[in-house]
Amino acid sequence: MLVSERIGQFFVESDGGRDRLEYTEYGSGDQWVVLLHGLLMPRRMQQPLARAMAARGLHVVTLDLLGHGRSDQPGDPLVYSMTAFGEQVVALLDHLGAEQAVVGGTSLGANVALEVAVIAPERVRGLVVEMPVLDNALVAGIVAFVPIMFAARYLPFTANALQRAARSVPRGLVPFWVGVALDTVDHRAETTAAMLHGVIFGRVAPSSRQRRRIQAPTLVVGHPVDPIHPFVDADMLAVELPHVRMERATSILEWRFRPERLTAAATDFAAECWSARVAGTARGRKR
Repeated sequence: MLVSERIGQFFVESDGGRDRLEYTEYGSGDQWVVLLHGLLMPRRMQQPLARAMAARGLHVVTLDLLGHGRSDQPGDPLVYSMTAFGEQVVALLDHLGAEQAVVGGTSLGANVALEVAVIAPERVRGLVVEMPVLDNALVAGIVAFVPIMFAARYLPFTANALQRAARSVPRGLVPFWVGVALDTVDHRAETTAAMLHGVIFGRVAPSSRQRRRIQAPTLVVGHPVDPIHPFVDADMLAVELPHVRMERATSILEWRFRPERLTAAATDFAAECWSARVAGTARGRKR
């Protein structure tokens, strides 16, 4: 089923001034879903899921958070934080005139979805949280991303050369996920260093106490064999939240290359969040 797709933009105020954020809308109606990307990745990574959800009648929006994709990419680390990203999602809902939305995301996007549920619980109809990065992932995350941050800060020619190389490849000539990977390295060294500094040395996620207060129905998706997104973090979150459904992916690649099962689970869940029976009472169920 073909759905309409529209690109839009809005502006947010930050310590660095006024920044432009870009998004894509899929479908129409009042059953809003916001999908968020992983760290350094573009909103385009959520395009297949967004199209599938919109084909079911949901009104889906994918957002490039500040510093990502086609949104502005300032070089000030003070403008990057989980709280700031969460506030950008709330600003998006205000811009769209959406009173509530199911908010979902992958990795960084999963943590931002949790942040939205903490700072603006009345705006969250439900959560889809894939690969949250919580307590058990911190050491692996530092080991993986601090060298990238240092290289971008002190050897900027490395990141800038990657950006030039990525921009030289026409996206229409490469497979979808290769294009997403090219977009992921399409950042100036200054932006990469600033964003990683802000994310790594700021609050990575709401505290366990704050997470336990989240009342929104939540679908948690975890997978094995990934130290940056350990299954134990997904399992811990499922224990903390009162109204949760758990899906175990076979690997980090399942939703990318064999998406049917998890896309159906996420789409069914988002539709249920907007149904009358879920609206009246949140329900807990684990699988």
